Amino acid sequence: MSAPARAFTMRHVQLLRALFAAVAALMITFSSDHSAPVGLSVFSGFVFVTALIQLLAAWLVLPAGSRWPYILLGVLGTLAGAVSGIPAWRSDDLFFIVVSTWAILSGGIELLAGIRSRRNADPLSRDAITVGALGVLLGIVLLLIPAGFVQEYTIEKAGTFVLSGIILGVGMFGGYAAILAVFLGIAGLTPKRMDTVTAVSESNDDTAAAEHGGTR
Repeated sequence: MSAPARAFTMRHVQLLRALFAAVAALMITFSSDHSAPVGLSVFSGFVFVTALIQLLAAWLVLPAGSRWPYILLGVLGTLAGAVSGIPAWRSDDLFFIVVSTWAILSGGIELLAGIRSRRNADPLSRDAITVGALGVLLGIVLLLIPAGFVQEYTIEKAGTFVLSGIILGVGMFGGYAAILAVFLGIAGLTPKRMDTVTAVSESNDDTAAAEHGGTR
């Protein structure tokens, strides 16, 4: 007998991650304040919600043996969100330390998981590799931005402005979130690939159940 239709699938995981990445990108894009408190508050909410989605995916969607990346990502996101969610700690240095560390570690985990799953012809391996590479790239870029960088520049008839390291850093995170939202949105709206993933997952669950129950 075929498995019942799932209420929560990888399609939902991809689309939910895209949705909250888009929210983070919009909050930063339309904010005139790119300070550390604003950047860390947006980041904290983003990683907390993303971590919840990843933990739910590990519990409800992924078959046994394939859950470790999302469990690690969920735990890492929860820790990063907790540290960045304390208002008294929100400083320029904390932004660069927490966000770059989270980006490199989470990106590395997802990149490694994608490379490993590619050997098994997993349809989602390309998505994991791309998202992981984006995370690692964000972390490296943030490490290259001096936290204390300050540069004044003048635009004729507009005035003099100040470009700082934290403005660049928060802007980079906003750009990352925007790219992630677009990529995951497209991935989640690809019916054939998502249906294949669901079918493979259900087949693995049926196989595991049969092995556990034994032959009759």
